[in-house]
Amino acid sequence: MKYSAFALLREAFRGHRGWTPAWRKAEPKPHYDVVIIGGGGHGLATAFYLATEHGITNVAVLEKGYIGSGNAGRNTTIIRSNYLLPGNEPFYEWSMKLWEGLEQNLNYNAMVSQRGVLNLYHSDAQRDAFARRGNAMRLHGVDAELLHRDGVRRMVPFLDYDNARFPIHGGLLQRRGGTARHDAVVWGYARGADTRGVDIIENCEVTGLSIVNGRVTGVDTTRGTIRAKKVAMAVAGNTSRVAALAGLRLPIESHVLQAFVSEGIKPAIDCVVTFGAGHFYISQSDKGGLVFGGDIDGYNSYAWRGNLPIVEDVLEEGMAIWPGLGRIRMLRFWGGLMDMSMDGSPIIDRTPVDGLYLNAGWCYGGFKATPASGWCFAHLVARDEPYPVAAALRLDRFATGALIDERGAGAQPNLH
Repeated sequence: MKYSAFALLREAFRGHRGWTPAWRKAEPKPHYDVVIIGGGGHGLATAFYLATEHGITNVAVLEKGYIGSGNAGRNTTIIRSNYLLPGNEPFYEWSMKLWEGLEQNLNYNAMVSQRGVLNLYHSDAQRDAFARRGNAMRLHGVDAELLHRDGVRRMVPFLDYDNARFPIHGGLLQRRGGTARHDAVVWGYARGADTRGVDIIENCEVTGLSIVNGRVTGVDTTRGTIRAKKVAMAVAGNTSRVAALAGLRLPIESHVLQAFVSEGIKPAIDCVVTFGAGHFYISQSDKGGLVFGGDIDGYNSYAWRGNLPIVEDVLEEGMAIWPGLGRIRMLRFWGGLMDMSMDGSPIIDRTPVDGLYLNAGWCYGGFKATPASGWCFAHLVARDEPYPVAAALRLDRFATGALIDERGAGAQPNLH
C-alpha cells in the first residue's frame, strides 16, 4: 500500500479498515544470498539499499527481539554532520543528504525535522576550536555558522548567559541538522525492505556461526540453521558477543548510554542545543517532552539500565545552561548499549573470515549515521569494496595507526 493524502482520505471513508501491516511476519527459509544479523536501523537500512541499489533481494534480517526493541528506540533522535576529521565528515554529510530525501524514498513519515543543531562554546579557546571545525565543515561543502553570544541569545533567549559558572560566549550552528523520529526510521526501513522482498524475521536470535575452511556458510539461530553466501553483522552493543562466535576479538567495548525525557510542556526550544563545557544535549519532541542526554556510564556493561550518578551529572549540566529546567519534572529515563571503538569512530569493513562483514563501533553516532551506514554497508556486502565516503572506516586502522580520533581522547572508549 502506498501512503498518500488520497489513501488517508479513502481509508477515512472506509472506517480505516483497509490498512495493511507495514511488513510481513516472515518465516526463515533454508538459504539466502545475504543474512543480516541485527534488525535495528543499520541492519534494516542495509537490507533496503541491497534491494534498491544492488538488486539483491534474497536477504534475511534476523532480529532477536522485535523491530525497534534495541538502540533504535533508545536514542535521543539527533541527526547532524558537524564533524571535523576527513574520515568522518564526508561520511556523515552523505548521511545528512540521505536524511533529506529519506521520507520520499521510503514513502514513510520519519518526522525528519531540520531544526538546527547549536553547539555552545564557553571560552576563547573553545571558540577557536569551533571555528576550526566550522572551517573544516565548509571545506567539505557542509553548512556551518559561528555565532557570537548575541546571535545565540536571539535563538535561545532563556539560557543563562551572565550568571552561569560557564558563561555562554557563542556557538557553532548547523542549520541542516535536527532530529528524526527513531521508531519511524526503523519502521520505514523495515516496510521498504519488506516491500522489495526482504524477509524480516523477528524473535530469531543468532546462537552460532557456521564457518568452513575460513569461510562463513550460515548461522545457527533459535529458529534453526540458515545457510547464506554472505553474513553481515550490525548488532551495536552486542558486536563483541556475536563476533566471538566467529573467533574474533575486536577493538570495541560495550557501555551503557542513558537518555531522558521530561513531562510535556508548551513549545520552548525549537532546535538542538549542546553544552560545550561538558557533555549535555537537549531538544524538544513533538509531544512536548524535553529529550536530553550526556555521557556514557564509564564502566563496561551489557545491561540495559544505567546508574544514578550519571543521572545527577546530566541534570547538573543541563541546569548549568538552563536553570529553568529545575522546575520541570523528569518523566522517565532508559539505557541503550553502545559499541565504543578505541578511537571513537565506526568500522564498516570485511573481517578476516571470508564472507563475514562488520558494521560496528558507532559510539554516540549510530542513529545519525543510519542512512549512510546502510548505504555503505550494502555497497561493501554487494561489491566487496568500500563506498568512497567510508573508505577510511577500516578495521585494520587500529593495527596501522591510521586512527580517526575525532575527540582526541586516545584509545579510551569510556572517554569517547
